[in-house]
Amino acid sequence: MSLPRQLYKLQQIDIELQREQQALSKIENQLNDSRALAAAESKLALQKQELGVAKKEQKSTEWELENLQEKANHVNNKLYSGTTKNPKELVNLENEARSLKSKIGDEENELLELMSQGEELEAKVKISTGELQLLKQEWQQRQEKLNREKAEIEAKLVELSGSRQALTQQINSDVLGLYEQIKLTRGQAVAKVEQGRCQGCHITLPTSQWQRVKADELVQCSSCNRILYLV
Repeated sequence: MSLPRQLYKLQQIDIELQREQQALSKIENQLNDSRALAAAESKLALQKQELGVAKKEQKSTEWELENLQEKANHVNNKLYSGTTKNPKELVNLENEARSLKSKIGDEENELLELMSQGEELEAKVKISTGELQLLKQEWQQRQEKLNREKAEIEAKLVELSGSRQALTQQINSDVLGLYEQIKLTRGQAVAKVEQGRCQGCHITLPTSQWQRVKADELVQCSSCNRILYLV
């Protein structure tokens, strides 16, 4: 195998290595990306917290309502039992009974509203719980798929690295140094030649260079400095 052909093959391996490394990095980012799951968990936690607050408010209102009803029963017993004879005291009891009745009505309305809010929040929690469970299942399935793809790419990288090492052992160290230097500055160190033109910079080669390329010599483009390879 001619030296230009070896270098071109090395470049193809390097291009594939880079492509597989990028694919691996993308998969690793996806494996570590659990933002959607975290957002769903946070949403559910907030809804549960809101539901807890609503239940506490409902319980507090129920206790207040029970307390008011006990007071109202006590006042009504005094008012209608016949034991209270003093007119002024009877008027005070009637006023207190009306006040308690109004407060009881307000507390009952508030309790109904809190119960309605609680039912809505419970429904939201139920929906979000189902969504989170489904999201977890999908996330787990995706993790398994990504891990399989990761393993395949890692195996491919090992294979490519082995091929690269075997190939570089066949190439002179000075030539390898030249290849790496051009690669660093130009991105790709080897350019194909088609119809007498360098495909790296699209400049037509001088006749002398063109003849040397056809003779499989190590030739660099006089314009872009890339190593030339005749397909």
